[in-house]
Amino acid sequence: MDTRAIAYIRVSTDKQATGGVSLAAQRAKVEAYAALYDLELVEVVTDAGVSAKRLDRPGLSHALARIDAGEADALLVVKLDRLTRSVRDLDVLISRYFGRTDGPALLSVSEQIDTRSAAGRLVLNVLASVSQWEREAIGERTAAALRHKRERGEYTGGRTRYGFRRVGDREVAHVGERRVISQARELRDSGLSYRAVSEELASRGHFTRKGTPFTPAQIRRWCLDSIAAQAA
Repeated sequence: MDTRAIAYIRVSTDKQATGGVSLAAQRAKVEAYAALYDLELVEVVTDAGVSAKRLDRPGLSHALARIDAGEADALLVVKLDRLTRSVRDLDVLISRYFGRTDGPALLSVSEQIDTRSAAGRLVLNVLASVSQWEREAIGERTAAALRHKRERGEYTGGRTRYGFRRVGDREVAHVGERRVISQARELRDSGLSYRAVSEELASRGHFTRKGTPFTPAQIRRWCLDSIAAQAA
């Protein structure tokens, strides 16, 4: 018996949804794939102008509901990023649906994934692991590059950190704010908790630029920055 598949296609912007070129291209690819591999294409479900940041999308929810109801045996996508861009969400889909030998299958045209076989499930898990490693590695490199730029006094974009002021394309120390940070570190070294340090700074009249008390997390970051600087 042919595998019954629901195809899921998605574009993330309203412009793409209105133009329809990407959606039409995706539809053509899933229909061709279904014909080539003898899949019974039950339905082509569309999420137009919807981001892949979350799983609770109308089209995807509808497709998964039909699979839950036993109306289809597989979910077909052109590429995994049409399904999700989140490693965490992909892991959820694998654990709930596509990682079981007796569960529905996930089919991807571009990556040639077919979880109806053990090899296909292995490929899917390897891709998920590699994606997670890649994202973490990029995050680490970005953090290291920003830290290096800050240490050199270069402006890194966004709001200037407390303790500094932006002058042109550089960050320079703000004497008054650096004194507040030094007081916070001294209070912490004396044995006070981060929350107690915040309360003590407030009692001395020291607040954020918005006029609110410093958070324990902010004070903790100052202390950790000091430790990192000493170790460097």
